Amino acid sequence: MKKSILVVDDEWRTREMLRMFLEMEGYEVFEAEDGLDAIEKAGLLHPDVMILDVMMPRMDGVTACKQLRSTQETARLPIIMLSGKIQEQAIREGLEAGATAYMTKPMSHKELLGNIRAAISGDPVVVLL
Repeated sequence: MKKSILVVDDEWRTREMLRMFLEMEGYEVFEAEDGLDAIEKAGLLHPDVMILDVMMPRMDGVTACKQLRSTQETARLPIIMLSGKIQEQAIREGLEAGATAYMTKPMSHKELLGNIRAAISGDPVVVLL
C-alpha cells in the first residue's frame, strides 16, 4: 500500500512540482491550498506525512500546525514545514508549533525524501537547511 503525503502550499506551481516529484518516488499525493484546507483534509484523508508551507492566506502553517497538534486525530501526524522563511526565529517558531522538521525553500529533493522516510518510520528528525 502506498504511503500518502498531503502537500499544503498556496502556490499551485509548488504543489504541482512536489506532486510530480513525490509521485515518481511512489507516494500517493493529496493537495491543500492553505492551513484551513489542510486541517480539513488531514482529518478526512489521514495522510502518512504532511508537507506544510508557512506563509499562506486564511491560515498560516504555524497556526495550522498548532491546531493539528491539539487534535487527537492528527496530534502524531508527521509535519514537515517547508518555507521561504529562513530566519532562526521563524525556524524556532515552526518547531515549537510542533513541526517534525523544518526545511527552507528551495529544498534539496534528497533531504526532503530523507525527512519523509524518517518521519514515516518514526525516527526523530529535525533538519535545518
